[in-house]
Amino acid sequence: MSKQKNTNDFKDNLIARSEEAKTVRKIAAFIILALLTIFIITVVFGYFYIKSALGPVDPDSKKEIEITIPIGSSSSEIAAMLEEKGVIKNALVFRFYTKFNNETNFQAGEYTFTPSMSLNEIIESLNNGKLMAEALYKVTIPEGKTIDEIAEIYAKELNFTKKAFLKKVNDQDYIKELMDRYPSILSKEILNKEIRTPLEGYLFASTYEFYEEDPSVDVVVNEMIKKTEAILTKYLDEIKSQGYTVHEAVTFASVVEKEASSEDQRKKIAGVFLNRLEKGMKLQTDPTVLYALGKHKDRVLYKDLEVKSPFNTYYIEGLPVGPIGNFAESSLQAVLKPEKSNYLYFLHSEKGKIYYAETLKQHNKNKQKYIK
Repeated sequence: MSKQKNTNDFKDNLIARSEEAKTVRKIAAFIILALLTIFIITVVFGYFYIKSALGPVDPDSKKEIEITIPIGSSSSEIAAMLEEKGVIKNALVFRFYTKFNNETNFQAGEYTFTPSMSLNEIIESLNNGKLMAEALYKVTIPEGKTIDEIAEIYAKELNFTKKAFLKKVNDQDYIKELMDRYPSILSKEILNKEIRTPLEGYLFASTYEFYEEDPSVDVVVNEMIKKTEAILTKYLDEIKSQGYTVHEAVTFASVVEKEASSEDQRKKIAGVFLNRLEKGMKLQTDPTVLYALGKHKDRVLYKDLEVKSPFNTYYIEGLPVGPIGNFAESSLQAVLKPEKSNYLYFLHSEKGKIYYAETLKQHNKNKQKYIK
């Protein structure tokens, strides 16, 4: 009896285990099927969602959306701006799409987009700095121009007067506002009372496009200083390592700008000026005299060299108290990496060629030979 009972119990246990295993397999199969279904639904939903997010927000919309992309904006920040303004559907999808396609060379600027634009059109625009709206005004400011000359150029192109421009850029409260906006490049040095106008040298030479009907002086000045900031920011560490303040570097670059027209000339002349500074010699450069006089002259006379001004480098030692005009990036580069030589003098011939000399004796010979 006992053996029969044990056999029956064993069979019952096997049957129970078999039923239990079947139940477990059914549950496992159900879970797997459920997970697979969820996965498929997620993939399908994700596919259509991403496909939708890659398309235009509204293919039929002609609404113009203006967006300013500040200098130094990251791809994440740009994506967030585009989503917030309704130019794209999803910032995260935009970021993944641009990263996957290695499209990250976006340009700062003023843009006009529409909700009907595709991601590729938006990316192309951002990469090329291509603005979708036509500029109403395009103004070119050449290198070496003073603020007075810059004001005159804008007065001819835009709807404000030279007087209004000069009044704004000499307003102390306005200057302090700009110093707060651009602390990395505008220091207290520009408030020196001996400086004729605080922003001299800080309005960068470039071509500027404006999209407003009547851009204000503030809009114009901001665009120019933003450009100066973008240029100077690349060299801030080098400026500091060379022992200059930003103001000194800008001042030095403005002097080099006035004396040279090509990159090679700038590097060589910057080297001459540096040699003179290191020897405690006065720079004695004519453009600083003309700036001190406040007027253009075809020829600087000996009596002009005696003008008592903190800009006249025949009168003062070292650099002028401030810039004597704006500068090209190559002039700043020349100041930071001048060409090494033993030259202490140079002169411009009437034919535009520059002659260098290591000694005053040789310099005087060059004068007799090349200056009539």
